[in-house]
Amino acid sequence: MISATELLAGYRAGRLSPVDATKDALARVEELDGTLNGFCLVDGDRALAEAAESEARWRRGEPRGLLDGVPVSVKDILLTRGWLTLRGSRTIDPDQAWDVDAPAVARLREQHAVIIGKTTTPELGWKGVTDNPLTGVTRNPWDPAKTAGGSSGGAAVAVASGMGTFSLGTDGGGSVRIPASFSGVFGMKPTYGLVPLFPASAFGTLSHIGPLSWTVRDAALALDVLSGADSRDWSAGPGQRGSFLAACESGAVAGMKIAFSPAFGHVSVDPEVAALVEAGVGEFTRLGADVSLVDPGFADPVEAFHVLWFAGAAASTAALTDEQRALMDPGLREVCEQGAQYSALDYLAATAVRADLGRTMGAFHETYDLLVTPTIPIPAFEAGIESPTGGRWTEWTPFTYPFNLTQQPAASLPCGFTSAGLPVGLQVVGPRHADARVLAACAAFEQALPWQGTRP
Repeated sequence: MISATELLAGYRAGRLSPVDATKDALARVEELDGTLNGFCLVDGDRALAEAAESEARWRRGEPRGLLDGVPVSVKDILLTRGWLTLRGSRTIDPDQAWDVDAPAVARLREQHAVIIGKTTTPELGWKGVTDNPLTGVTRNPWDPAKTAGGSSGGAAVAVASGMGTFSLGTDGGGSVRIPASFSGVFGMKPTYGLVPLFPASAFGTLSHIGPLSWTVRDAALALDVLSGADSRDWSAGPGQRGSFLAACESGAVAGMKIAFSPAFGHVSVDPEVAALVEAGVGEFTRLGADVSLVDPGFADPVEAFHVLWFAGAAASTAALTDEQRALMDPGLREVCEQGAQYSALDYLAATAVRADLGRTMGAFHETYDLLVTPTIPIPAFEAGIESPTGGRWTEWTPFTYPFNLTQQPAASLPCGFTSAGLPVGLQVVGPRHADARVLAACAAFEQALPWQGTRP
């Protein structure tokens, strides 16, 4: 499977076929997904029928939309008309009407992408790895004994393994960037509200929708399609001005002021990860950026994040019976019980911490165009566990969840491999609404240090 932009160029020239591309993606699912478990639903017949319609349009010289005939997938958190959306949970009744598309899914259909299926998620997307009581454990394509990350782990597996060009994920505390780092792909959490969401997330305005892809340009193309207002999401913004894909062609890194924070002043980072990220940051210097070693200067906001996250989980399961709760992921039950104990005052205090953090980062970006950090301080660990230390997933994601609190755009791009052959990600963070700037910097890095030649 090649990138979406390359496929479209091939369709345009008559060299490539939407049917062949879709068959290729489905063949990869058939070959690999029994081991990796990236998909919870695949509809090959519908995908091939849509691909055939696309191929006929291309042959007539009448393609419709920016993604006509491009095979993609969607995380099983987002409603998809005609398919179950069980969110990795045994508590959701499959026998109901499934007749609504989430806004992002509707945009894919409007642009005639070929959606081949739904990708796996931890139950209700609650943690940074991907396993659940309904479909089991999702595994890393570079080493199936390791986790692919989460909560958009199935989406990362699909992209890394060539099961389509890009996949839609959700990110409430790192859930696009974590699996992008662990699985060796590009993942982008855009500014909150750039991509509308319906139904509203139980985790409120922490939760963003973003693409995982094999190239930066594919993610930019996806965001060109996905962004913009939807009347069902009162919190969504008006969308971008101009094209994100066009921004990737600017090469506008020279002269940028980039802050590099290797540990936020308090995080313990694996030495191999630290060395690979530092080497990657050096590439920005070679591209002409003014890179400074500086921390953003905030205390770890994990307790405030827990209040908002765990309370959201509790609210999303409040109507369940005791029998249904017994079917849940035990870790999710624990955080729901904790979340139910918080008061309105606790929630407001956490919101105040969030506001202070947002002001801190707003002031920081008056000086620095971008902030670069490791995405995750450790390589991928054993599949099927929440944390290598036995604690909560937030113990090993200190670089990701702060930027859900602040709603800033943040991306993870591959910057190398450990001695064990596991991918490592470098995170690029921009001020709110500077998504094009983040993508331009990532595209320049990708061009200087391309990773596409290495597949798991």
